[in-house]
Amino acid sequence: MPTKTFDTPYPPIDTDPHFRRVVGNFRQSDYVAWAGATAAFPSSIYLMEMFDPTKAPRGIRSALRLSTFLGACGGFLFAYQRSSFRLWGWKENAVEQAKAEQESAAGPAPGTDASKSDLDPYLQGVAHRNSAFSQLKFSTLPWFNTVSHGYHGEQPAAAPKDDDE
Repeated sequence: MPTKTFDTPYPPIDTDPHFRRVVGNFRQSDYVAWAGATAAFPSSIYLMEMFDPTKAPRGIRSALRLSTFLGACGGFLFAYQRSSFRLWGWKENAVEQAKAEQESAAGPAPGTDASKSDLDPYLQGVAHRNSAFSQLKFSTLPWFNTVSHGYHGEQPAAAPKDDDE
C-alpha cells in the first residue's frame, strides 16, 4: 500500500514516524507544553476546590495526585502530537529537516536500519495502517507506531509490497 501524499505547507519528513523518532524530535517548546498541561490540570482542580469546597473528609490530596498523573499523560500526548505535526510537514520543521538530512548523510547506525524488520511484509502493512495518522485520534485511543516498516513516505516506491495487492 503506497503512502498517501498530501499538500503540506512544509516538506514532510516522515508520514508514519516511529515512536523513538517522534520523541527524539521533541523541542524545548514541547517539553514546556507537556509541563504546562501537567501543572494546569491539578491547578484547575485546586482552584475549583478553593471557590466551591467539597469539604471532603480526607481532603483533596488523592484528587490532586490523580489529576497530576492525568495531566502528565495528556501533556505527553499533546507534545507527541506537536512533534508529529512537524514531521508530517503541517508545522514549521526546519530543525527537523536539518536533523533528518544529517541522519540520512550519516547512514543508519549499526542494527538500527528502519527498513529491516522481523515482521513479514503483510504484518508491516497492518502495523502501518493501524498507526498512520493515529496521532489525530488520541482522544479515542492513544496508539503509537512501534514497528519498523518501510511505509514512511520518504520513498514510497521502495516500500515493501503487501501479499494482498
